[in-house]
Amino acid sequence: MNTKVTLAGVELKNPVMTASGTFGSGAEYGQMVDLNKLGAVVTKGVANIPWPGNPTPRIAETYGGMMNAIGLQNPGIDLFVKRDIPFLKQYDTKIIVNVCGKTTEDYIEVVERLADEPVDMLEINISCPNVKAGGMAFGTDAKSVEEITQKVKAAAKVPMIVKLSPNVTDISEMARAAESGGADALSLINTLLGMRIDTETRKPILHNNMGGLSGPAVKPVAVRMVYQVYEAVSIPIVGMGGVTSAEDVIELMLAGATAVGVIVAASPLFTAVIARIRGDRGACSPRFVAGFALAMAGIVLVSVAGAGAQGPGRLDAGALAGCGLALAAAVTWALYSTVVARLAEAGYETVALTRRTFAWGLAFMA
Repeated sequence: MNTKVTLAGVELKNPVMTASGTFGSGAEYGQMVDLNKLGAVVTKGVANIPWPGNPTPRIAETYGGMMNAIGLQNPGIDLFVKRDIPFLKQYDTKIIVNVCGKTTEDYIEVVERLADEPVDMLEINISCPNVKAGGMAFGTDAKSVEEITQKVKAAAKVPMIVKLSPNVTDISEMARAAESGGADALSLINTLLGMRIDTETRKPILHNNMGGLSGPAVKPVAVRMVYQVYEAVSIPIVGMGGVTSAEDVIELMLAGATAVGVIVAASPLFTAVIARIRGDRGACSPRFVAGFALAMAGIVLVSVAGAGAQGPGRLDAGALAGCGLALAAAVTWALYSTVVARLAEAGYETVALTRRTFAWGLAFMA
């Protein structure tokens, strides 16, 4: 099946790409996801200098998703060019670099540094606060959107995507402003601004008080905004937000997206989505299942050995309980993954999200 799409003149082998900020710059997930199968890898935001990000806690669970206030932590353009671009060039996939900054000059500096690098596209994250405008995000004012798009586009040597913020009254107005400024394509949605408060401490859960909401809960908003933008502009759209299945990808494309950014809900999700689009079956990896089970069994052996080294009498009830939990988790995971594999063969790849939930449960139990 031919799954190729063309995005602002750049041909992708399929419409599935990573969503910026969820995949590092590729190396972090390279052993779990076959990057060659992706239409494109969109990197985490890159700034002109390293950004440390916000203080912790900066992640909070919510019903149907999660909130983050990472603060665009990144190593800066120097290390990115030296380390991450050479890594990505090993793979048969397009490279899209997400660019962030605190001033227009910051964006331009990064874009100019990338002019001679082997990247295919740029994605400009205009949800960043503009320090010269009192911290107001570039993407929340139409005049500001058009102005920064125009200035950054003048320095770009490859097609440029402008990533829109959903935290606005009229997303169509922002889309038209970016198009007027010279954007080659648009991507949306970025995260929705949210907040959670701990009812025990009566304080915000995130150190930054507020954070970006993502996950399945935002998908209807993403579909609505992609549709509105499609009706308002003539340039291509990359849709994203709450994608957890091949059906979600198709839904965003029916709303008007040419390509779709997938958030790393779980590493098998990419394989499942691409397999479903191509008409393949059996998207679960036996090696992944076996590897996880062996790793959990290893925890059991290490725990027993460690307790035994302290003397026969030190293998107490707590240690035994921990070993039992690890062993039970390994067996349960193996059995669960077997069921998932059988469902995948029948075409039910959407259970990848449930696999993620189960994995999170194991992580919290540990």
